[in-house]
Amino acid sequence: MARTNPFQFMQQVRGEVSKVVWPNRRETTLTTVMVFVMSAVAAIFFFTVDLGIRSILELILSSAA
Repeated sequence: MARTNPFQFMQQVRGEVSKVVWPNRRETTLTTVMVFVMSAVAAIFFFTVDLGIRSILELILSSAA
């Protein structure tokens, strides 16, 4: 593997970083809001599933006693 000196390495890094497409403020805000919304939806879903499983288990355990 060929070795590059630190100056060449920094030039390569600068060239690669310039290719990155950074999100603007609107995209960042929209993505953040979507993460919060999806987290809330997932929390509601898992709460509902947990409540259902608990109810079924209580029904089974109370009828077995």
